[in-house]
Amino acid sequence: MTKYAIYFHQQWVGDHPEEWYLTRVEPSTAVVAEMEASGVLVFAGGLVEDMSQAFSADDTSGTMVVTDGPYTETTEHLGGITIIEVETLEEAREWAAKVAEGCGWPQEVRVVK
Repeated sequence: MTKYAIYFHQQWVGDHPEEWYLTRVEPSTAVVAEMEASGVLVFAGGLVEDMSQAFSADDTSGTMVVTDGPYTETTEHLGGITIIEVETLEEAREWAAKVAEGCGWPQEVRVVK
């Protein structure tokens, strides 16, 4: 079995009226429930857009530095992540497609080691 991360950057969601986002709640939570019922779900969750509580930890200089805010200044940040564990790459593709359809925005998939 292989673990896969299915995730999106918040900026991929796009700009929509508040009502549109409310239409995505039921289909996206239904996919997570289906994953759970199928036994492939390891974890799923959205990340808060408010970066005021974000911080980074860095030891690349040999001294640990913890700083408020994201590690780098960037225009994109992670919006949510789902971890699944499945037998094949094809299964991971199928689940990622369901997540993208349920959410209404693109998803990226990577193997978790």
